[in-house]
Amino acid sequence: MYDIVLLDMDGTVADTGLGITNAVMYSLNKLGIMETDRSKFYKFIGPPLVESYSEYYGLDEEKTNLAIEYYREYYREKGIFENNLYDGIKETIIELKNRGKKVLLATSKPEVFSLDILKQHDIYKYFDFCSCATLDGTRKQKVDIINYAFEQTGITDRDKALMVGDRKHDIIGAKKAGIKVAAVLFGFGNREEFEEYGADYIIERPEDLLEIV
Repeated sequence: MYDIVLLDMDGTVADTGLGITNAVMYSLNKLGIMETDRSKFYKFIGPPLVESYSEYYGLDEEKTNLAIEYYREYYREKGIFENNLYDGIKETIIELKNRGKKVLLATSKPEVFSLDILKQHDIYKYFDFCSCATLDGTRKQKVDIINYAFEQTGITDRDKALMVGDRKHDIIGAKKAGIKVAAVLFGFGNREEFEEYGADYIIERPEDLLEIV
């Protein structure tokens, strides 16, 4: 059914939760907000950081920018290495390529970090194009990231494209971009969230994606 598969990074390709939550904790501590409950930070995984700091901690623009600076300070040095690929995702990506599918990365994670993680796990070579957020925030919303991927690859038939992600932002972005979306239960979202926002498919394992495409 689908010739183009767009994959989210955090919670879909890689379990980056440890590095992200450590970076959030570090940034808040630097601002004098002492948090030790890691579970509070899982909601930071997926959405743009600028939205999360503002929504969850009420930071104004100046403090949000400072928090992001501290976050990247930690993530650049340590957090980027605190991740693992999900079991079966590499094999699934390789099989998608073997079937002639075009595989794209579509993530709100900045490009500098996203590409390093793909290269760290030796899967960068399987992606036809990587559309990522920019560090300056000019491209951060999922719909913009999806549209940028299409613009850069010359894809015009959106009926042949499927977004794969683990949070409501992936679903919302895909719908705005006019494409179908598969939500994964092995990431940081849950079935209730996916059903509320209208995911077209809900899958439990990476290899389940092969039954859809």
